[in-house]
Amino acid sequence: MTDFNESFSPSLRVFVYGTLKPGEVNYQRYCDGKVVKATKAFTYGQLFALPEGYPAMTPGPHPVYGYLLEFSCVDVLTDLDELEDYDPTRASSENLYCRQEVEIYDLQGRSLGRAWAYFMTPALVDKSGGILVPNGWWTGDK
Repeated sequence: MTDFNESFSPSLRVFVYGTLKPGEVNYQRYCDGKVVKATKAFTYGQLFALPEGYPAMTPGPHPVYGYLLEFSCVDVLTDLDELEDYDPTRASSENLYCRQEVEIYDLQGRSLGRAWAYFMTPALVDKSGGILVPNGWWTGDK
């Protein structure tokens, strides 16, 4: 008999670095009970803390740390897009974040494959008063 976890192939993979991480404010509402696997991981970009109390990642060369969340149901993406104010039918300039597929790495630097991640434009980060998070790890703890 095959163990469920060994035979499971996730339908949806999303890299999260902010309020959707386990233990952060939006994890319970959007992810709890839907995530089949959560792996500490990183991708490349540049991380900023925004005055509104959540982070933004822009394209860049630095490690941004978070979790690779694996879901069994792709329907979760609709709720995540709504949270991130992303609509693929709108012009990118009308979205708060844009979703794109990026390469994700484990903490030893080995590729975990590709996953969705949400990026903000550098211009919008500047306009919002974003502050660089040099170590690449955001937390909502005050």
